Amino acid sequence: MQAVAQPVVKQNVTRGSVLGIENMPMAEINKLLQLARQMNPLRAKPVLRGKRVLLLFYEASTRTRASFEIAAKSLGAMTTLVLSSGSSIEKGESLLDTAYTLRAVGADVIVVRHPNAGAPLLMANHLDIPVINAGDGMHEHPTQALLDAYTILRHKKKLEGLQVTIVGDIYHSRVARSAIHLLTKAGAKVTLCGPLELLPEITTTLARGLRIARSCEDAVRGSDVIMVLRVQRERLAGLKVSLPDYISRYQMTMPRLRLAKNDALLMHPGPIIRGLELTWEVADCPQSVIVEEVKNGVPVRMAVLARALGKAS
Repeated sequence: MQAVAQPVVKQNVTRGSVLGIENMPMAEINKLLQLARQMNPLRAKPVLRGKRVLLLFYEASTRTRASFEIAAKSLGAMTTLVLSSGSSIEKGESLLDTAYTLRAVGADVIVVRHPNAGAPLLMANHLDIPVINAGDGMHEHPTQALLDAYTILRHKKKLEGLQVTIVGDIYHSRVARSAIHLLTKAGAKVTLCGPLELLPEITTTLARGLRIARSCEDAVRGSDVIMVLRVQRERLAGLKVSLPDYISRYQMTMPRLRLAKNDALLMHPGPIIRGLELTWEVADCPQSVIVEEVKNGVPVRMAVLARALGKAS
């Protein structure tokens, strides 16, 4: 985990920016979750009418990009999508010059996904408008953690005291990092599970109280929530763990899921790869809230955008 930069949020970041969960107080997290509960995409008030939301995506995205766009439009904002392909970025324009250009053409808030950790923070330190991190490298994915917490709370009374197990490629996962920070802040007990190559021992330094289990059965036993992460085949290339070995030891199957509590939630940030990190049966079982997570991304991102532009009341 030492290869990943840990950006520190500076004081000159524009109010309303959401750059990560690590430096976000639990009180602010609770305010966003409470605001999200008030958001209804089907009966939303156009509180962002006349505002321009720029979606700047340097990486491919379906769920995050679509839900941010729907969230913005549900609140009455105008959206513009800028992809790295087919833009001046392809010609070598720097991140900051792109940011200055988008601000100059009228952006009121920029939602950015970037392959480099700290890219949203760099933008936020040089712009006078809010910047929202939609995923930066192997660093964080704060709105995913917020929507996951929102989803859990729709089924459980509180996060404090919950037994949460995260299984998979934790080393490369910005989703896991943000989830770890939020869940531990809230008082959940988090167990991480995966092979050494995808879950080094140093991961326990991310937050207090983290536990590592190498056996999937041991990890999920008695869990209230199981969060399965995407595994990219190419990242297994050259590692000691093979694809068949990973599937044998860490794939979420119904027998393993049954070791958790009867009302345990099965989560996955997507995109899911059926037959690799989980079976078809698990993906579609009654305990699965995978589709619900996607749906909940809209009200959560509505709350984030409303807060960013000072329309959180």
